[in-house]
Amino acid sequence: KSDTATIPAPDPLSSVLCPMLFLCSTFGSAGDVFPLLGLALALRERGHDVRFATNGHFEQLIRNHDLPFEPLGTEADYQACVRHPDLWHPQRAFPHMFRTFSPILKHQYAWHADVLAGRQRPGPDQQRVVAISNCLGFGALVAREKLKIPLLTFHVQPAVIWSRQAPPTLPGVVGPRWLKSLMYGIGEKLVIDRTVCPFLNPWRHELGLPPVKRITRWWHSPDGVLCLFPDWYAPPQPDWPPNLVQTDFPLWNAGSKAELAADVSRFLNSGDPPIVFTPGSANQHGRDFFAAAVAACRNVGRRGIPGALPDTVTHFAYVPLDLLLPRSAAFVHHGGIGSTSQALAAGIPQVLMPLAHDQFDNAARIRKLGVGKSIPAPKFNAQRLTAALDRLLDSSPVAAACRAASDKLTTHDGLERTALAAEQLAARDQSPRA
Repeated sequence: KSDTATIPAPDPLSSVLCPMLFLCSTFGSAGDVFPLLGLALALRERGHDVRFATNGHFEQLIRNHDLPFEPLGTEADYQACVRHPDLWHPQRAFPHMFRTFSPILKHQYAWHADVLAGRQRPGPDQQRVVAISNCLGFGALVAREKLKIPLLTFHVQPAVIWSRQAPPTLPGVVGPRWLKSLMYGIGEKLVIDRTVCPFLNPWRHELGLPPVKRITRWWHSPDGVLCLFPDWYAPPQPDWPPNLVQTDFPLWNAGSKAELAADVSRFLNSGDPPIVFTPGSANQHGRDFFAAAVAACRNVGRRGIPGALPDTVTHFAYVPLDLLLPRSAAFVHHGGIGSTSQALAAGIPQVLMPLAHDQFDNAARIRKLGVGKSIPAPKFNAQRLTAALDRLLDSSPVAAACRAASDKLTTHDGLERTALAAEQLAARDQSPRA
């Protein structure tokens, strides 16, 4: 049975008796980096030392917040990953990502080793070093075993936690629960393990560590799992990993504390609330998505913020969603957990076009909550999008469901609760179990 717990809101003014050094590292897009950066800042606010490592694409963002930064890969590595269409293919996405970042995993491990070597000193006042990484942080997992650095796995989406009792919605995994479990096991063996283990296990052998398999179970650290989504969005299951703590959505965006740019404010102030469209921060293959968005705006008689553009539609490179969506009528997007949670907090209906990764699971949960609809990517066009928006924008039950979800997210304290959970998990054991 899982030790799943829910952490209450912490006292933001509470003092930290034993400051720790947290090594925060992640692989992925803004949807992976923003939540961990928000947590890193919350930990620093609570008196801890924090260092941050991710792809060099995000270096300026991290340094803007005065955090020591370690690049895990270059801008060229990042662009090579996001420019390839396989990143958005439901079956080919994971092998493509792993081929891109696997050479960098040994750097992630070495960074942990270097920091540990530089921080070790004798005496009872030795600062405790604790790592936090997402499920792709295999270098941090290896460092946990070899270097005995406690590690907390950081999940922003429930789709990466398999459950026989309540299986997440994954592409190609269909049918009754027993069949889903069978299909999942086959996929894990033939896709995930076959992709990861030929790289990972020879490296582990060099370090004197035993081989591993069933990677999607191994990527949950035994020292603790931090889940940044609420139980009303993904109810905890008895077969989830032990030492798991569920908090709330992080709802962190770069630029949220600044005012909206003047051109954004002018557009918002010049007419009715618009429909907002995005295929994802890392998606460079959104031409068809934006073409459908522009046509749908015309069809429903609404203004919009997608791509390219009649007078009633405009485009911005980046706007913090927590500032934009509360002033919008609806949100059409790819189904990433960051976008999904921001629309829930804003209390507006959403239409999802899931492509890969956790997006199918988020689409299923949004439909179940009654706050939106989803359209499969091969069927996503102006006609279907128009029909979905017409039904959502004119529906009183959908509006009520959106308000109910928004009411549950008024405190925006997910990061503070997660920081407290990280402290508590890190304090449970003085050394990890290999």
